Amino acid sequence: MYRSIGKRVLDVSIAFALLVLAIVPMACIAAVIRICTGSPVLFRATRPGRHGALFTLHKFRTMTNAMDERGRPLPDRERVTALGRILRRTSLDELPQLINVLAGEMSLVGPRPLLVEYLDRYSAEQARRHDVLPGITGLAQVSGRNAAGWERKFEYDVYYVDHVHFLLDLRILFRTALKVLRRENVSPDGDVNVPPFTGAVPSLALIVQGSERRQCATNVNARGGDR
Repeated sequence: MYRSIGKRVLDVSIAFALLVLAIVPMACIAAVIRICTGSPVLFRATRPGRHGALFTLHKFRTMTNAMDERGRPLPDRERVTALGRILRRTSLDELPQLINVLAGEMSLVGPRPLLVEYLDRYSAEQARRHDVLPGITGLAQVSGRNAAGWERKFEYDVYYVDHVHFLLDLRILFRTALKVLRRENVSPDGDVNVPPFTGAVPSLALIVQGSERRQCATNVNARGGDR
């Protein structure tokens, strides 16, 4: 019941209330970005949502469009503005995603929406993270995610998919609020210091099994085959 109905009710209720409370601060942030960085105020990006369906994610813009002498964008860490670092550190850049939540494209809690090009890099197990709506925050983001690699983060995502529950969502939201108050970034997957996901790493069991099969084949060939 919660997965199909209750979660959506929780999302709409909290997202609407937060938007009402944050409308003035959001207007002020937009004005400062417009003055300091210029247009556009919002960063819009295509991201895969539930079942891989694409949607447009909204965030406050935190980087410039600076290019090198060849007309290519400079590295992200060189384009992040001072204001952008503050917005990221306080997670205020995520506020426009409340609109995505009201539109039914995201949830308050769920696996973070990542790049479209990652879709064909997931293992079958990792791809299950798209069985639910992506979230503004998630289990991986409140579970020591800076120290964890991509593989570990995806394990948290899949665990969440299998254990969606009202109390779990409340715990994640509470832990997210604590991290925001402590000025800990809770959405580092797009951070300039996080390396891109290059593809699923085979499990240790598969690596060991593959090694054993190769060793067995070598032994058989050395004996001239089974007799």
